[in-house]
Amino acid sequence: MNTKTSPQKSLDLPATARSLPIALVRAREKVMGPIRKMLADSGLTEQQWRVLRVLAEMGEVDASTLSHSAAIMMPSQTRIVQALQERGLVTRVADAGDRRKQLIKITNAGLGILKANEAEAAALQKSVRDALGEERIEALLNLLQDVEDKLP
Repeated sequence: MNTKTSPQKSLDLPATARSLPIALVRAREKVMGPIRKMLADSGLTEQQWRVLRVLAEMGEVDASTLSHSAAIMMPSQTRIVQALQERGLVTRVADAGDRRKQLIKITNAGLGILKANEAEAAALQKSVRDALGEERIEALLNLLQDVEDKLP
C-alpha cells in the first residue's frame, strides 16, 4: 500500500513558486544574508540598523514616524530604541511643543557605527545592483512602492 500522500490539486491558490508573499520572503532572505553578516560583526540587529539609518537620514523624529519609516511595529521599536539608547547610539528628548511626545535622534556614536560600515554596505548594495541592473532595481523599487501605496 502506498502511504505517500499526493499533492492537493484542489486548492485555488497560486503555486508557491508564483506566490507573491513567498517570493517576497525569498527575495528578502537573498538580499539580507550578506547584510546580516555585516551587522553581526557590528553588534547590531537588522532592526537596530534600520532605526539608525532612518535617524541618520531624517534627523530627530517622533516614535510614530520612526516606526513607519523603519518598518518596525511600535512595541518592538520601543525596545529597540531603549537598547540603542543604553549603548549611547540614540537619544530621546521630550518634544518642546508636546511634552507627551518623545523625539528620537541619532548620536555621534550611532553615526560612527554607520560610517564604519558605510563602505561594506555600499559594496553589498552595488553587488545587488550589478547583478540585476540599475533599470531593473529602479523598476523593482517602484513596484514595491506601488504595493505599499495601493494595497489596503
